[in-house]
Amino acid sequence: MSAFMSVFATLVERLADLLDPLFHTSATAAAIVLFTACVRLLVHPLSRASARGQRARARLQPQIAELRKKHAKNPEKLQKAVLELHRKEQVSPLSGCLPSLFQLPAFFLLYHLFSSTSIGGDANGLLGHTLFAAPLGGRWKDALADSGVFGAQGLVYLALFALVAAVATFNYRRTRTQMAANPLPQAGDQQVPGMGAITKVMPLMSFMTLFTVAVVPLAAALYVVTSTTWSAVERAVLYRDMPGSTAALAAAA
Repeated sequence: MSAFMSVFATLVERLADLLDPLFHTSATAAAIVLFTACVRLLVHPLSRASARGQRARARLQPQIAELRKKHAKNPEKLQKAVLELHRKEQVSPLSGCLPSLFQLPAFFLLYHLFSSTSIGGDANGLLGHTLFAAPLGGRWKDALADSGVFGAQGLVYLALFALVAAVATFNYRRTRTQMAANPLPQAGDQQVPGMGAITKVMPLMSFMTLFTVAVVPLAAALYVVTSTTWSAVERAVLYRDMPGSTAALAAAA
């Protein structure tokens, strides 16, 4: 693991060297943003597949409505029938999770790299690199302790929080509108177990990124902010022809 982290640290340093003429003291932060963009480009085919799956699920809504009427008094049969329909049409309910799952290793690599005081037996020099005044190995609590909310370091985090809040609000409105246009399966007057909680929680998930940015090292927070912003733009493009998407974009404007 130590050797692997050394290789990854070298990769980040090489990217920072390439970007130094443009970004100077924030070159390492720019390298993290570039690394994130490369990861998202690699994951993009999975995102496209997820969008195709979502369109397929939307296309199946009339058939699911018929199944709902047919098995109105038997939720268990309804669930089995819906799963069988998904299998027959080769639609995976989990396809939307794959892009996020494949990004986790990259996030944990950055988290570990900027949380370790030494890499391969040597002092971790990356911890001292900064985004403007804020060290990439520091956390929000460190910025607060150094100069408070409106200090040089605190302002960097406030900018990140503002960006995350804007993206989360956009995602919240879009998700609520799309879920209203594509309601989750119900059995009679009762929802399939667990679906009610998902309906309430899913639109709020984007706001959890605020907590993540507040507690992880700044380098990992940069990854999260970049990836979240990429996701918002990517989904707006890939799902633009989904029912409710036009209304969601208008609401977010």
